[in-house]
Amino acid sequence: MTFLAAILALALQNAPAAPAWTWTLYADSKPVVLANEAPDTPNLKTTLECDPGSSVVRMTLYGGASGTGMARLAAGEATAVTQAEAGRGAGFRVALRTDHPVFAAFAADGRLAVTLGDDRRTVEVERAYLDKLRRFAELCAG
Repeated sequence: MTFLAAILALALQNAPAAPAWTWTLYADSKPVVLANEAPDTPNLKTTLECDPGSSVVRMTLYGGASGTGMARLAAGEATAVTQAEAGRGAGFRVALRTDHPVFAAFAADGRLAVTLGDDRRTVEVERAYLDKLRRFAELCAG
């Protein structure tokens, strides 16, 4: 038994670590993009993008349900309903104005609940990355 435990410990020690998910702001590109990604991989959870000064954010949530319909967004005490459309690959895309109370609440605390049919997700920008979300909002605002 001790031998098996030692082999398992050695295998876990040598296993490649999964890349950490991070939020990256691509502010010098058009569109401006804030991506929740595993760096140096093609893996994305969420992207927010906008044309600078447009005040409209397009959010794509990858994986899970793909499709169209009415999506419900909620942050803090604010809610909104917006049209969802099929995103790139699996997932869907919604749009929201930066001056909408839902986006303001999302920028304040970094949590946004998104529901499309039976697919319920939470987009969470950890405290360490809130400055990037707020900078993204500034760049997008008209």
